[in-house]
Amino acid sequence: MIIVTDERCTGYSAPGHPERPARISESVKRLRAQTDVALTWGDPLPAPDDLILQAHARSHLDAVRLAARDFDADTPAHAGIGEHAVRSVGASLQALRAAREGNIAFSLMRPPGHHAKRDRAMGFCYLNNMAISVLEALRTGVQRVAVYDFDVHHGNGSEAILLNKPGVAYYSIHQHPCYPGTGTRNEGNNAFNFPVRPRTPREAYRKVLQQALDALKRSKPELVGVSAGFDAYLYDPIAQETLELEDFHWLGGQICGLGVPAFHLLEGGYSEDLPELILAYLKGLSGKPL
Repeated sequence: MIIVTDERCTGYSAPGHPERPARISESVKRLRAQTDVALTWGDPLPAPDDLILQAHARSHLDAVRLAARDFDADTPAHAGIGEHAVRSVGASLQALRAAREGNIAFSLMRPPGHHAKRDRAMGFCYLNNMAISVLEALRTGVQRVAVYDFDVHHGNGSEAILLNKPGVAYYSIHQHPCYPGTGTRNEGNNAFNFPVRPRTPREAYRKVLQQALDALKRSKPELVGVSAGFDAYLYDPIAQETLELEDFHWLGGQICGLGVPAFHLLEGGYSEDLPELILAYLKGLSGKPL
């Protein structure tokens, strides 16, 4: 299994903001200390503008690089955020490459990406790592890609960028009502949404996760991109769901069982238990017991 990361992604923060450097630094520390899952470590690939511009407007990429003002209350104009966002794209591209070469690949980076739209940064996200990677996979010969987004928040940016794109199917399981308020129904011919109420019992939540996986299987993808958000966790501070450590391990096992090359990108997850949740998921992906 390959973990793609870059310590520079911990180099920005805002006081009190839940999307904080410790999400990565503590997760890296935990993964380096464990011995249950054999890991190798990789660096982000370069992410040239032409790849990013498959998903984003030039004006948006320029605005992220300039970062002249906060994009919204959740998405600050950190110094150097353009470089950080481009490195996060590069990590997702490296995870994509590794998956296509037959490896299990997880991008452990920030900022996340699935809320970023073609011309808007929002929800802690500046560039849409998943959408860029999916479009690059299609450009380089993959015929059918499915995105499985289990972040507790709807990936409105991924959906909007990938909507009705030939060869793509998007599946999102998320809390509603919740930020950003979208994802209440299916959209276009390829965006399939599975909203769940706040505080849905974990057994019922698992059933919805499985329903989405079953639908994904029917699309017969050659490649799966997973937006791996760990904020449906019982103790996450910014959502109201009920999943526990065992559920993320189970989910990793279910995705492994698809038998399809997959790359995994960290999205949300803001509890102090995030390192353990990621490790449980990776154990599931690799067929290891919890």
